[in-house]
Amino acid sequence: MLAVPDVGLQGLYIGSSPERSPVPSPPGSPRTQESCGIAPLTPSQSPKPEARTPQHAPFSVVVAIDFGTTSSGYAFSFASDPEAIHMMRKWEGGDPGVAHQKTPTCLLLTPEGAFHSFGYTARDYYHDLDPEEARDWLYFEKFKMKIHSATDLTLKTQLEAVNGKKMPALEVFAHALRFFKEHALQELREQCPSLPEKDTVRWVLTVPAIWKQPAKQFMREAAYLSSLALPTTSPQAGLVSREDAEQLLIALEPEAASVYCRKLRLHQLLDLSSRAPGSGRLGERRSIDSSFRQAREQLRKSRHSRTFLVESGVGELWAEMQAGDRYVVADCGGGTVDLTVHQLEQPHGTLKELYKASGGPYGAVGVDLAFEQLLGRIFGEDFITTFKRQRPAAWVDLTIAFEARKRTAGPHRAGALNISLPFSFIDFYRKQRGHNVETALRRSSVNFVKWSSQGMLRMSCEAMNELFQPTVSGIIQHIEALLARPEVQGVKLLFLVGGFAESAVLQHAVQTALGARGLRVVVPHDVGLTILKGAVLFGQAPGVVRVRRSPLTYGVGVLNRFVAGRHPPEKLLVRDGRRWCTDVFERFVAAEQSVALGEEVRRSYCPARPGQRRVLINLYCCAAEDARFITDPGVRKCGALSLELEPSEGAVPGRREIRAAMQFGDTEIKVTAVDVSTNRSVRAAIDFLSH
Repeated sequence: MLAVPDVGLQGLYIGSSPERSPVPSPPGSPRTQESCGIAPLTPSQSPKPEARTPQHAPFSVVVAIDFGTTSSGYAFSFASDPEAIHMMRKWEGGDPGVAHQKTPTCLLLTPEGAFHSFGYTARDYYHDLDPEEARDWLYFEKFKMKIHSATDLTLKTQLEAVNGKKMPALEVFAHALRFFKEHALQELREQCPSLPEKDTVRWVLTVPAIWKQPAKQFMREAAYLSSLALPTTSPQAGLVSREDAEQLLIALEPEAASVYCRKLRLHQLLDLSSRAPGSGRLGERRSIDSSFRQAREQLRKSRHSRTFLVESGVGELWAEMQAGDRYVVADCGGGTVDLTVHQLEQPHGTLKELYKASGGPYGAVGVDLAFEQLLGRIFGEDFITTFKRQRPAAWVDLTIAFEARKRTAGPHRAGALNISLPFSFIDFYRKQRGHNVETALRRSSVNFVKWSSQGMLRMSCEAMNELFQPTVSGIIQHIEALLARPEVQGVKLLFLVGGFAESAVLQHAVQTALGARGLRVVVPHDVGLTILKGAVLFGQAPGVVRVRRSPLTYGVGVLNRFVAGRHPPEKLLVRDGRRWCTDVFERFVAAEQSVALGEEVRRSYCPARPGQRRVLINLYCCAAEDARFITDPGVRKCGALSLELEPSEGAVPGRREIRAAMQFGDTEIKVTAVDVSTNRSVRAAIDFLSH
């Protein structure tokens, strides 16, 4: 995109004098497609963002889907009673001793690629298949992480099933989302038969806050695809159509947890500093109320404010806190650790993000990977790879056995843990290697795993805890790095949430590392459902997070008036006697900039040719706040802004102004546009997936 600024002018508009005529794109500068050219615009300075109150369509019910790496579920609430959250029915199947309010994120497709089942049903059916037959079925598990780890995510990205076969990732996610919609609507019909389905449900999808824009868009595109009949499926109602995009909200997982935690009362929280010594479990709960005694005394003089908070739905804990108090939410899930810092705003209890979301791939699957690497050390990495491909169902059986033992691990647990090896594993190893697994254990350098007389792997508790250490250490390092930021000074409270937060090993490590520095680590009672319940509340009131921080700097490439001594000589372009600086990075929003919900950054564009039907403008991003040129290190093309134009009527050729308004304060970057001459809306979209 090329833009010519008019130095000294304020605001954004299209010049009308001949001296501001269109300037063609110079060689080596960012271009639009030949059919999508634009004329220059003025000026380079950004106007002050304008706040606009978001308008949300009324919905009778909100259904939130917590699409997790290891487990998923849904919950809902009705607009008539938004805080009465209904959990999904208990899933069929499941493992002994494990709550079934979520189901494993496992998808099973037939050999032809048609949907068969999801969750426990998919896992158990696949487990019971004949080994030879199982090779033809497509079984996907923990596939959400592939979206996070893909560096070049597109609509054509492929996912690999356990048997090695591949299919488009978009179809895999669409199958799963369609399953959840059917499951949820069936339950809604049973609870409220008179509830019409069309346009009455707002859907909320949870994603990690550290996900970049392409991954968020990918989930939305999967939701759109789920509303269509895939070639390998029969027509079914999908999640949401592209025409009804406002029916779908993307919720950030730690934000959802924060929204839920602010509603909690003291008896719904556990203080990890009360852990009983020598125990792997939480000790008798100590009242968190004592931790806020001083705050309560200070607030006692303003009882009206406290009463307002409690009566408006904010929990007791927040009522005891002072305006401006800060806290951290550490969402420890199956795939990632996701950190967010919020400040409580009184008197309405809204939330303000103080530092951009941070974290990394330090979820519970890291422990599973460590176990797989341990097996590779004992039996050979080549054998484990071959076994996974040729006996995929038996490999799933082994991972289930490990998961059950992993959940019982604790920092002070006494006694070894036995892990069952499937007979298929034992038999396959003997045929491949010519000796049995017991011999392999004796010959290996791993001396903390033995072969038990019951025919199981016998692992010491210390060995099991060692499998946790790389992942747990990564989580603690991320939290400590966050707490060292100047924007986060004064934080005294940390909420530990997410499925991995149920682990006694993780709880003990976090409390040991952070408790000594005066940080109080708190765990909600229903820690595994915190994000899901918070997503429902977020769907009912999306404006609860009033201010967010932009994770990156976004902008476009423009031409600017060349200033000798300030601009590099190699950027000089002389055209029609005028001197221009090419490749200038025109910033829309800066990394870590606070952006309020509804704030708009506006730009005006003019089609380069009369009758032009489409304008396509490249977007660039970087982590730095002070990038000057789109050729600077770290600046990369990340997407494109497209404007679909209707035929102009009566407009002066070449002088048609299209005004675009972009919002960076929501969970997704949004854009709207209007044709100034007709005051009609223009179809506008930002695409982060087409490279």
